[in-house]
Amino acid sequence: MASSSSFWTIFVVVFSSLVFVAFSSGNFNQHFDVTWGDGRGKILNNGQALTLSLDKPSGSGFQSKNQYHFGKIDMQIKLVPGNSAGTVTAYYLRSEGSSWDEIDYEFLGNLSGDPYTLHTNVFSQGKGNREQQFHLWFDPTSDFHTYSILWNAKHIVFYVDGTPLREFKNMESIGVPYPKSQPMRIYSSLWNADDWATRGGLIKTDWSQAPFTASYRNFNADNACVSTASPCKSNSLVSQELDSTAQQRLKWVQKNYMIYSYCTDTKRFPQGLPKECSVN
Repeated sequence: MASSSSFWTIFVVVFSSLVFVAFSSGNFNQHFDVTWGDGRGKILNNGQALTLSLDKPSGSGFQSKNQYHFGKIDMQIKLVPGNSAGTVTAYYLRSEGSSWDEIDYEFLGNLSGDPYTLHTNVFSQGKGNREQQFHLWFDPTSDFHTYSILWNAKHIVFYVDGTPLREFKNMESIGVPYPKSQPMRIYSSLWNADDWATRGGLIKTDWSQAPFTASYRNFNADNACVSTASPCKSNSLVSQELDSTAQQRLKWVQKNYMIYSYCTDTKRFPQGLPKECSVN
């Protein structure tokens, strides 16, 4: 088993390098608005970079000008370094209204030397409770890494540097709600959540370390469909599924790096796990 794990670690590192080269830079001035933070969110380098910062008075955030309906969206992010306990960097897709759909990455900060927790969730019609959490196989604060969402009518896949770490399939056929009818914007924010983010709120934000800063670059939505009256059908990613190699890598990540899944939390669901948890 050790040799298999080593193989996939090497594969991931090599694949990540290839992915980084392939991405073209998206201009933040063209695609995003900084929506809150009173100057704490900044678009830099003629639109090639963006930073969000957090201090005790306020965090900051941005959102996309466009709404998207299916496709693949990539963003390179370098997370808050050092003692980031209590902070949350959120990066997600979300529709509008009270019955919203949402696809979440949340990066939960930690004490220096302890790993970030990558928290994922999927909402449909305003209801989530589908959390899976991971530790990563690298330091997400020392360099930029690519966090991607593939969303189509068949499934949602969360990727890190091209490696799938979670797949949420469309199981409407057995009565599981699935987000497919509402276009979504891209959002990101950096904020204080020390009442719950680190060890259930036991570790508080150390404001002497502020300002905390997360950095963004190389946004890519070339393979996503800007929303129109209906979901686009011409993009090849609209029907893309995981091939056998991607499925193996997904299993490797979930075996070695997943630290929580709602599908194994019987205490949380004493009346029975959600329907999708019984389907492989």
